[in-house]
Amino acid sequence: MDTSFNDIGIQVPQIYLPGPGIDLQKWAVIACDQFTAEPQYWQQVEQQVGTAPSTLKLIFPEVYLDKPGATERIAAIGQTMTDYLRDGVLVPHEGMIYVERSVGGRTRHGVMLCLDLACYDYTAGSASLIRATEGTIVDRLPPRIKIRESAALELPHILVLIDDPEHTVIKPLTTDRASFVPLYDVELMQGGGHLAGYAVTDEAQQGVVQALRTLAQPQTFAAKYGVGADRPVLLYAMGDGNHSLATAKAIWDKNKARFGVDHPSRYALVELENVHDQGLEFEAIHRLLLGCKTDVLTELKATWGDRVSYTEVASVEAMKQRVDSASGRRQMAGMIGGGQRFGVIEIDQPEANLAVGTLQPFLDRFLAGGGAKAIDYVHGADVLERLALRRGNAGFYFAGMHKSDLFKTVILDGALPRKTFSLGQAHEKRYYMEARKIGQKSLACRWGCDSN
Repeated sequence: MDTSFNDIGIQVPQIYLPGPGIDLQKWAVIACDQFTAEPQYWQQVEQQVGTAPSTLKLIFPEVYLDKPGATERIAAIGQTMTDYLRDGVLVPHEGMIYVERSVGGRTRHGVMLCLDLACYDYTAGSASLIRATEGTIVDRLPPRIKIRESAALELPHILVLIDDPEHTVIKPLTTDRASFVPLYDVELMQGGGHLAGYAVTDEAQQGVVQALRTLAQPQTFAAKYGVGADRPVLLYAMGDGNHSLATAKAIWDKNKARFGVDHPSRYALVELENVHDQGLEFEAIHRLLLGCKTDVLTELKATWGDRVSYTEVASVEAMKQRVDSASGRRQMAGMIGGGQRFGVIEIDQPEANLAVGTLQPFLDRFLAGGGAKAIDYVHGADVLERLALRRGNAGFYFAGMHKSDLFKTVILDGALPRKTFSLGQAHEKRYYMEARKIGQKSLACRWGCDSN
């Protein structure tokens, strides 16, 4: 079958997988942007991996981004990629891969394919086929670009969503799974659950293409969201890995002028999931201020005056219950630490539709003005509580949004505030398993060369 489908912005990929004899539990590690406030997590991963082949040696955990030795680490990553390709640690597989991930009593279903970055625009007000769902922090791209621009391989932790209430794209793969060849099956390290992948047949790949084409029909799109037929179709919405896809886009924008539109960096390997998958849950992303030098509550009151109130509560559970059940015009967020223990902030006449959107500009100004040393984005109320109660820290707890609202909100209102939601908690994030060649020699390598 054809491998590129420009009308729906996808390509059937060539994927590199760990070869026979590789310990998959040591091979697969969690997305590099997780546990950034918990270096002990990554230390445990390093101990578990040891000298074995592992994706840990092909990525740059962001907990180390501001630590010495970044240049040497990037060089080591590039050399390891070359070594793994040369030595047969990675072997090629042609075609889509059907993926099942079970964690926390739920199973998510996805399909690995390539998205066409020519169809993606992460800037505000974008009307592209592939869109960011949250604001992109452009300042976060340069270190990622530096890592990717000289890499022979990409290892995606990107999850992209489709709005498929009738389950026409991925569910047929679940139904046909018994006829697919198994590719990997592993219990993931550090409580990550179970991961399995299967080779999608040519016939089933054609079914994926046709179902995506139906979703992308302008009349189908207009009827689903109650918009005019001239409204540009949104087929793919970013779930996780927004900055990784934005980095890939930046590299493609540089490469297309040098190497032409058929360069492999035009595409990015992602896992596609249905927002209506019962195993997929949206989790709020909370804020953690580190090293506060100014009282946060005092600054909140100075910013909003009588429009803001603070009520102390007895426990983190009481705080969560009040925030999660909030209704009406006043917005609520929980506050931990910051000179208090547990409390609830209420803001009248908020500037944004979501509490996180109202508070984020305040936190940005607070940080820029020297009120705190740094800000981190935290998954899980338990992690937020533990870190925010440390001396000098302060945490902000937010309620989650309903996943069924995502596409229509992005279509009508544009991207949400950055770091608004997460697909599951930190340990549920994507683990690296698959790789894809993106270096300038990658096209030639599909026909027999040994390395980039």
